[in-house]
Amino acid sequence: MVQIRTFHMTWFAFFSCFFAWFGIAPLMSVVRDELALTPNQIGWAIIGSVSMTIFARLFIGWLCDRIGPRKSYTWLLILGSLPVMGIGLAQSFETFLLFRVLIGGIGASFVITQYHTSVMFAPNVVGQANATSAGWGNLGGGVTQFVMPLLFSVMVVGFGFSEAVGWRLSMVVVGIIIFLVGIAYYFLTQDAPDGNFDDLRAQGRMIEKKNVNKNYRQALRDPRVWVLFVIYGASFGIELTVNNVAALYFIDYFDLTLVTAGLVAASFGLMNLFARTLGGIFGDNFGALWGLRGRSFWLFICLLFEGIALMIFSQMQVLFLAIPSLIVFSLFTQMAEGATY
Repeated sequence: MVQIRTFHMTWFAFFSCFFAWFGIAPLMSVVRDELALTPNQIGWAIIGSVSMTIFARLFIGWLCDRIGPRKSYTWLLILGSLPVMGIGLAQSFETFLLFRVLIGGIGASFVITQYHTSVMFAPNVVGQANATSAGWGNLGGGVTQFVMPLLFSVMVVGFGFSEAVGWRLSMVVVGIIIFLVGIAYYFLTQDAPDGNFDDLRAQGRMIEKKNVNKNYRQALRDPRVWVLFVIYGASFGIELTVNNVAALYFIDYFDLTLVTAGLVAASFGLMNLFARTLGGIFGDNFGALWGLRGRSFWLFICLLFEGIALMIFSQMQVLFLAIPSLIVFSLFTQMAEGATY
């Protein structure tokens, strides 16, 4: 069934993109030592990788309307694989920052994932499809936290490469994987249940490309779009930041090894397995009882406790208290994301 096949390809492609996007994060302690990066330079690399996705997402939504999610995802994965592999060529902060910014572009995969599942599924199940594909895809940001240190260890211990070569080859492997996923996406999916956009437009069954820009500008003029933009930044934007710094934080403040810090940091992203969907389910229930006011109230509760949990986590001085507080913080962060939908 094309809908189910597309569902699994979308979440796996999203998972691969998040894995690649944050693949360098758990290895930053090694990169920092080799390239002699200062805290400010690391901060700029994080800001660059997150900021790039804002512009990429605005563009990719427009592109999906014009050429369809199938081609959009294929090109994003193939082109996105180049900076993922290319970061292995970085020899200075400037080149590392350049590739880190370019890698941030694959964060636009979220838009295509949601677009594709929205097109593929009926209204009575589309919410579940969107929340689950997004949640499972976001798992990539957690899985990469412990897989990349293990891959790095294989390169260094198993194959005998130096640490400087090991982290570079690890990123090359990830880049090759998302390149292959891009090719698979093209051949294993289609744009809509009844065909691809090119064929549907040729048959007169779909809006012409020239009318896409008008609809896009109309959406951008809606103030509600920008309110949700800010709210989502307070939840998903926080998740992106934590994914970038978690492993390095646990190495620096709790003196953990690269692999152990990755395992602990992964607990934040792995909550996506159910937390985002849970936020959406509670949002639906609040909405059924009290309408839009109920949904807004649930979103307020999630954001409020997300902020409280973050403040508590920041004050933890011992590991056995830091881990559970991180998990609670992650729970409310990702429920807020699901509630925003």
